[in-house]
Amino acid sequence: MSDNTHAIGWLLALLQLPLLLLAAPLLVGWIKWLKSRLQNRRGPDPLQPWRDLRKLFAKQPMVATTASPVFRAAPYIVFVATLAAFAVVPLLAVGLPSAAIADVIVLVGLLGLARFFLALAGMDIGTAFGGMGGSREMLVSALAEPAMLMAVFTLAMSAHSTNLSSVIAFNLDTGLALRPSYLFAMLGLVLVAIAETGRIPVDNPATHLELTMIHEAMILEYAGRHLALMEWAAQLKLMLYGVLIVNLFLPWGLAENPTPAALLGSLALLTLKLMALGAGVAVAETTLAKMRLFRAPQFLNLAFLLTLLGLLSNVILETSL
Repeated sequence: MSDNTHAIGWLLALLQLPLLLLAAPLLVGWIKWLKSRLQNRRGPDPLQPWRDLRKLFAKQPMVATTASPVFRAAPYIVFVATLAAFAVVPLLAVGLPSAAIADVIVLVGLLGLARFFLALAGMDIGTAFGGMGGSREMLVSALAEPAMLMAVFTLAMSAHSTNLSSVIAFNLDTGLALRPSYLFAMLGLVLVAIAETGRIPVDNPATHLELTMIHEAMILEYAGRHLALMEWAAQLKLMLYGVLIVNLFLPWGLAENPTPAALLGSLALLTLKLMALGAGVAVAETTLAKMRLFRAPQFLNLAFLLTLLGLLSNVILETSL
């Protein structure tokens, strides 16, 4: 690769971050708008999350007297760690220079760092709801992370690499094929994404009923720009899982040669895929009710079982060929 091509590749990789920051609130707004329409309500337009963020950034943060420096630093750490985790996931093209760090272990580590400080901030203030939300978040993550790793390892066994860019490139090269292992892994990863992003039926992002909250309980004491950063990080995490699902299991349309025309086509197809995925989330949250907290482990055990079946079926099919 020439120096000019290498520089263009890094430029494209860096330009993905502003695109992610702009698009993440729009995905949340799209889901809220669709849910409102499905429930025969007018609802807010898809740009409302951006207006909420702008309003929160204009307000001064209020910090309790019992808060430590960890409480003040947590929003910045959570936001930066989530954004760094998104930088690991190939967005519009494969083979960019940033693909060297696009490893699933790095991705899980960065998400774990953000989750650790999120739970720590919830417990730091000393309120009952913050500690309750932090403990529930750790319960969900302890069950969700193994299932997520198992899902990605299923694909990694076929590509013989844990690098996400290599896995996507392998799926692009092999073309469309019916693989039972991929189907099980995708279903398991969808369940993990629902739990990790706090969506129905595991959690309800729109509720403020304290006894049922998980994510909202941890950020209940935040205000102003601190709350804006926490909300923005949650929106980025939702889009991260959406991009991870569509690019790993439905990678067709990603640019292998990062020319302007190819990148525009990849962006258009990715937008359509995320809109379809958001529509599926809206339909599911309209038809399903939030489950009891004690049933959340069963939900995540199902996700782990599906990804385990995917891994085992991959091993069986590989050895039989």
